[in-house]
Order: sequence, then C-alpha cells, then structure tokens
Amino acid sequence: MADNAELTLVSNRFSFTEGPAADSDGNVYFTDQPNNDIWKYGIDGNLTLFMDESGRSNGMYFDHSGNLLTCADAKGEMWSISPEKEVRVLFDNFQGQRLNGPNDLWVDPKGGVYFTDPFYPRDYWERTEKDIEEERVYYLTPDREEIKIVADNLVKPNGIIGTPDGKTLYVADIGDKKTYSYSINSSDAQLSNRKLFTDIGSDGMTIDNQGNVYLTGNGVTVFDKNGKQIEHIPVPQGWTANVTFGGVNRQMLFITASTAVYTLDMKVQGR
Repeated sequence: MADNAELTLVSNRFSFTEGPAADSDGNVYFTDQPNNDIWKYGIDGNLTLFMDESGRSNGMYFDHSGNLLTCADAKGEMWSISPEKEVRVLFDNFQGQRLNGPNDLWVDPKGGVYFTDPFYPRDYWERTEKDIEEERVYYLTPDREEIKIVADNLVKPNGIIGTPDGKTLYVADIGDKKTYSYSINSSDAQLSNRKLFTDIGSDGMTIDNQGNVYLTGNGVTVFDKNGKQIEHIPVPQGWTANVTFGGVNRQMLFITASTAVYTLDMKVQGR
C-alpha cells in the first residue's frame, strides 16, 4: 500500500457489488447485480450509471478492442458491450445446454476468454436444476467460434485471473476453499501442471505488476507469486466480492464489498 494510505469509501448505496473492470483510461466499471445495473467510477472521481438492464451482469473484463465483456447471469450468457453501449451476445449455451451461470472471466493476450461456471441458484431464475452437472472452467476462442472445457475437476470455481504474459492462470475453487495455478499451453489454450497455490478460496481476484495475487472474501488477502501471504486488507463490510486496479496509473485498488465500493492507493500497479 502507498505510504499513509487509507481505505476510502466511494459509496454504499448498492445492494451487492461485483465485477470491477478498468478500461484503458483507468475508469472502473462494476456491477450492482441485484439491481441489474453497471456503474462507472471515473478517473475524475465521479460515479455514474453506465447501464441498467444489464443481463444481471456479474464478473466483467475489457477485451483488447475496448469492449466490456460481462458474465450475464440472467440467461447464462456472455455479453460484449461496446463503448456506445451496443450489446452483442457472444454465447448462450454450451453444446446445446444452458451453462450453470458464467461468473468471472479473464481475457488472455490472444483475446481468448477463460471463464468460470459455478452454479448459484438465483431468485430471478425460473429453473431450479442444472443442465450441466459439472462446474467447470471454459475457454472461449479469440474468434468467438468455440468454447472448450479446460478444467473440470473443481467443486465450485469462481475467481479467475491470469498473468500478463499469458503463461499462468489462477483459479479459485471457492467450494473447496483452495486456489490453484495452471500452466497455459500457448498452442491450444489448454491447462496443465495444476498446483495448489493456497488453502484459501476466493470470490473475485486480481494481480499486480510484481506477480502478487489478490484474493477476496474476508477483506482482501494478498499472496506473492510463490503463494506466501504478504498482506491482509480488512474491509468493513462482511463480504468482499471482487477487486481490480484502476486509475490513470493503475495504482488504485478498487474493491467491491457487498453494499459498498472502496478505493486504496497502492505503490504497485495492476496489470
């Protein structure tokens, strides 16, 4: 953390915040899922509503063209939202079956998308049972033509983040209270060399330019690239759902915590 930095409340007007993602300028977008909204926290410090009727968006990430990709939980879809707020549905099923509920995602250097698919029954769903029994990690190819299974030996995968070089992927199995690292095969995006990173699960995740990994749940817990805990950031709310880096220099840690969102000035930068 930066010298003398303190956790700063941006607002606590929400029902449940999730999915923070920074655009190329450092503006942070996040969801208020129960209210079906996406909000923008600008580098100018202003908080504005970006989109209502957002498909119950949960996790989000910007692609390399500046489109906001969202896990639209209402119908098990993934959306691409242009800067002009034009919505394109990238997929709405896997091999003809409805996904459990795309939850979080990461865009790799090639433009492909890794995403988790846990099953969390929602009160706004009509269905009560799974179409797909396994709760997996999938990969959407850069051409958006194919979805591949890349990990299926997990209880309830949730948070996901990769390294900027595209060589390592971290996946939090919140259902088994563990977080794993995987090697990414550059030729086909498949995962191998699974290793236990830490005996803590996570909701959302992020990474900084030193390779430190930030897990959420009970505040924000930071681990170095070897899985050693180096920091814990307490947050007043009972549950911290997600975290990312924003701001002009990517040195603002942005935290979504239940009904509130917070910022914290950092020495390190996000990627």
